[in-house]
Amino acid sequence: MVTYVVLTNFTDQGIRNAKDSPKRADAFKQMAKTFGVTVKNIFWTQGRYDIVTIVEAPDEASAMSLNLNLGALGNVRTESLRAFSAADMATVVGKMI
Repeated sequence: MVTYVVLTNFTDQGIRNAKDSPKRADAFKQMAKTFGVTVKNIFWTQGRYDIVTIVEAPDEASAMSLNLNLGALGNVRTESLRAFSAADMATVVGKMI
């Protein structure tokens, strides 16, 4: 599985309907399942980003398809960061010369 930290901002449409955000989050979790993606956690945040989500996807294409579908709804814009666990990072640095 591939882990992503997804940084999210409301669009103008999304902020106008912010009160529906928890319901949209539930719908997002269901949508994610159709792509084989598991939503590990969703946090509403203060500061530069409105929402931070942790997801696990079977591959990069599944994660990207999910984010494209989410963005097409018009409520949010996302920025995805590939995340590596400590075990993943140990493997990565183990390949360094």
